[in-house]
Amino acid sequence: MAAAAVAALLPVAATAAIPKGVWTNPRKSVRVVFQPCGDAICGKVIAATPQAEADAQRGGGAPLVGAMLFQDFRQGESGLWSGSVLVPDLGQTISGTIRQVDANTLVGEGCVFPNIGCRTQTWTRVK
Repeated sequence: MAAAAVAALLPVAATAAIPKGVWTNPRKSVRVVFQPCGDAICGKVIAATPQAEADAQRGGGAPLVGAMLFQDFRQGESGLWSGSVLVPDLGQTISGTIRQVDANTLVGEGCVFPNIGCRTQTWTRVK
């Protein structure tokens, strides 16, 4: 479940807006707030279901709520955001990307190893 958080997020063009605000994963088990962090953006878990918390505990014991799930995301020339994604149930941080498809949709991808163990996930803006 928290592995579903593996996916990261990315805006379409270099001039695309920063994906600020609150977003939820496909299972609606985790909510993350994206905000500027210095000259990058980051995403912090602000809510999680008991099951998502339990999955995270098995991966390393740290609480999920309050964890910085998306770290140091920077926008590249193509508009793709790249950074690090914490995978709580694996207790591992991986490289990931995000893009904002529209005002309410973010698509993220992350791989445990380059081109191995990759997952894509669609996040939805919480209104």
